[in-house]
Amino acid sequence: MKNLVIAVDGPAGAGKSTIAKIVAKKLNINYIDTGAMYRAITYKCLKNDIDVDNEEEVKKVAKDTDIDFRDNNIYLDGAIINDEIRTIDVSNNVSNVAKIKEVRYLMVDVQREIGKKSSVILDGRDIGSYVFPNADYKFYLVATPHERGARRHKELTEKGYEVSIEEIINDIIKRDEIDSNREFAPLVKAEDAIEVDTTGKTIEDVVESVLGKINL
Repeated sequence: MKNLVIAVDGPAGAGKSTIAKIVAKKLNINYIDTGAMYRAITYKCLKNDIDVDNEEEVKKVAKDTDIDFRDNNIYLDGAIINDEIRTIDVSNNVSNVAKIKEVRYLMVDVQREIGKKSSVILDGRDIGSYVFPNADYKFYLVATPHERGARRHKELTEKGYEVSIEEIINDIIKRDEIDSNREFAPLVKAEDAIEVDTTGKTIEDVVESVLGKINL
């Protein structure tokens, strides 16, 4: 029996990671947060005072970095960095790193290798359209900018960050623009993806909707 590949795409804050993690647990398959991989590179650049707009320097960092997923943890050069990559600073800079073609090539190679080894659910911006165009199931999660901003605001304030919801919404809209307009593998809904609007829905509602479309 071949490995199952499920792609979950959509803009920032649409609920991709939350939903994908739960679906992975219910189906007993591996979950890969592809966005976290770009966040890891961004975090390493910021930590080492490397300008994320300097593509050559960012490419060097990406080539010299080891990223892995084990037991729902992301490892950067052997260390777990689950919380470190979720800061406002990383969020504000990750789209600039993710739009670099060579960085995407490197990360996509890792993602495809993981997909060869086991059944997976991956979430990101271009999983169904580029990384796994032949995925068994493709979902595209959306929500209004205000809803996405409110979710991210709640997440950050619970972690102790002081930031206005307006600032977060503006950042989300800016990230949408960068992700959708980048030249290589932009944020786009694959033609055969199932769109799920998560606005006003509970996590349980969305999980149920996704699982209802998967026939195993």
